[in-house]
Amino acid sequence: MRLATRIWGDGPRTAVLVHGIMSDSRGWSRVAPAIAEHGYRVVAVDLPGHGASGPAPVYTPTALAADLLDTLPAAPDLAIGHSLGSAVLLLAVPRLRCARAVHCDPAWVPRNRDLDALRAGKHATWRELRAAHPRWHDDDIAAERQALATWDPASVTALQHLPGLPGVPTVPSLVLLAGPSERISPAHATVLSRRGWHVHTVDGAGHTVHRDDPAGFLGALRGWL
Repeated sequence: MRLATRIWGDGPRTAVLVHGIMSDSRGWSRVAPAIAEHGYRVVAVDLPGHGASGPAPVYTPTALAADLLDTLPAAPDLAIGHSLGSAVLLLAVPRLRCARAVHCDPAWVPRNRDLDALRAGKHATWRELRAAHPRWHDDDIAAERQALATWDPASVTALQHLPGLPGVPTVPSLVLLAGPSERISPAHATVLSRRGWHVHTVDGAGHTVHRDDPAGFLGALRGWL
């Protein structure tokens, strides 16, 4: 399945961005132009069931990774995934053949989640989104409401099939964590470091680091762009 995409810039290098659950490619709008200014053509996808991409018959990270590979240009210079998008990217990386990968507060490790509560988030009001994300710009709140309008709540089933903590990275990879992270524990961060992953925490940022603290997110990418 070919996915809808959103593009910033026209530089000689390519960066690909993969959003998390309930969001879409608009979620990168605060940081994608800055990445493009480093000489990139930035390609952000809408995962199946999100944004302008249609629903899928099955939602698993493996199936979503196949759709990612059907859509993205091969061998991009940089690939960034957030949350569920990071789990999808993790599975795609060996065939995507990106030069570098960044995993933003990745949803790799299964958690006990109330999937019905997540599905109910589709109907969140402006006030509820503002309360949940006090550091977001108003433009992000507006973009999230648009994303929720097109989001397929059935996609939450992908969270039941997360890949678990990965082994040795296949490409140079940065794990960029919220500070503190609810997805990657300090013990898991230590294990990842020992396995060869670069791990950095953006102190004070919530799960959606690039929207909570765009400057902190971009600052953590120094040396990776």
